[in-house]
Amino acid sequence: MMHWVCGVDEAGRGPLAGPVYAAAVILDPVRPIEGLADSKKLSERRREYLALEIRDKALAFGIAWASVEEIDSINILQATLLAMRRAVEALLVQPGEALIDGNRCPLLAMPARAIIGGDATEPAISAASILAKTARDAEMRRIHEAFPQYALDRHKGYDTVAHRAALALHGPAFFHRKSFAPVRALLDRRMDEP
Repeated sequence: MMHWVCGVDEAGRGPLAGPVYAAAVILDPVRPIEGLADSKKLSERRREYLALEIRDKALAFGIAWASVEEIDSINILQATLLAMRRAVEALLVQPGEALIDGNRCPLLAMPARAIIGGDATEPAISAASILAKTARDAEMRRIHEAFPQYALDRHKGYDTVAHRAALALHGPAFFHRKSFAPVRALLDRRMDEP
């Protein structure tokens, strides 16, 4: 029996809005993918192209998320680990080992190893990084369609000057992380107003 290894990474730990996403990927050794790298080092166009190739050529992949409510309830670290576990559990091929980008491993049914900077050194983690990022970006664009005043299509929910200005003007929406300091401060200020 083959000992498959999956790479696992997340996207969206830092933003003020939206779910945190994770992906798990088992690459197929007979169908290599050229150009895999940390998703943050790739252009949006290149990420989207590689995401299609990964979905087509990988032996298996799983994409999952933890909701804004889960982030606010259990904190962003625990929500990230939860999304990672869900992504691994979504794989249709059972890996014998999981390589996790970062310094913490989620609780999994197989051995797991945390690799700091793994999205730059392990192709399977790079692939997971690309799938997580493109899936999360697609979700933020979807939310943007209904709430264009926040310009989520541009900053994807990250803490930018434009996002803070939109928050100050329109107030936090249901997709904002109320446990994150800038959003919480705005909510506290609004509660204090007469």
